[in-house]
Amino acid sequence: MRGAGAAVPQWDDVELVVVAYRSRAQVEAMLAGLPANLPVAVVDNSDGADGLGALVTARPHGRYLSGGGVGFARAANLGARTSTASVVVFVKPSARPTTADLATLVEDVVTDPGCSASAAVLTDPEGRSQRGVGGWEPSPRRALVHAVGLHKLWPHAGIYARPPIGVPLEVDWVNGGVMAVRRETFLELGCFDEGFHVFNEDMAFGWASRQHGLRQRLRTDVAVPSAVGGSGGPALDLWRLRGASMARYLDRYHPGRRVGNEVAVVVLALGSLARAAVQTLRRDGDEARASRVYARGLLTRRAYMEGRLVSRR
Repeated sequence: MRGAGAAVPQWDDVELVVVAYRSRAQVEAMLAGLPANLPVAVVDNSDGADGLGALVTARPHGRYLSGGGVGFARAANLGARTSTASVVVFVKPSARPTTADLATLVEDVVTDPGCSASAAVLTDPEGRSQRGVGGWEPSPRRALVHAVGLHKLWPHAGIYARPPIGVPLEVDWVNGGVMAVRRETFLELGCFDEGFHVFNEDMAFGWASRQHGLRQRLRTDVAVPSAVGGSGGPALDLWRLRGASMARYLDRYHPGRRVGNEVAVVVLALGSLARAAVQTLRRDGDEARASRVYARGLLTRRAYMEGRLVSRR
């Protein structure tokens, strides 16, 4: 490992935790770019629907766990809680990190006790950072900035960060797409909030970190490509769940700000509906439908995955 020393664990004390859902091809491509002896735990939320178990257990240090279709947060927590490694690195199936990328993140959390998580920046096919690799605590003001598109002029004033590669940025939370944590610290902070099926559990972990005087680090100098696709979940279900999770986060973590929360939710929903109207005029039917169901999730707090209710007020 880069910068190895007495305080930095060897690879046999680091484990990747990958939550998969009908994404065998993505997991296979991701693992193909990493050493065969790197410990990895794959939590399969589709319970073997695509034969992922045989792929994982063929590795010398591969663990396959049945996730039971309970969402990302619970599945990721299962992987971490059953691990014996000192450091866990959560990696989404579509991410393509190198060992150097992983080593940098691991070294951050091992050598800095005040750092609860270190995350890479996921990039799109053009090499730009993806929106939402990290961000700031949502508020009515930040919701308004995001809803009307002012974050394009003031990139630090909204909710989601999209930093230039290599430009340092302080954020309140980091995305769990490629994120290293000390396992002991992760457990002490309560892991990911299992009240979220998927989305906003990383934001909640950032909140918990700050409550305990810890910070998270977004490594804008660690750019990790993310392949198209990832989860096999229905796209529109995921968009509605994204909206419902944001509203749920505001209700759950700012219970004393009820009026402000409703203002933020309505502002975000109106902004999404306005985008849907523009997208319809441009004949971007898929994007318009995604914007509309995102707004519906925000306003109702209800979302479904393949007909099963997974989020409600």
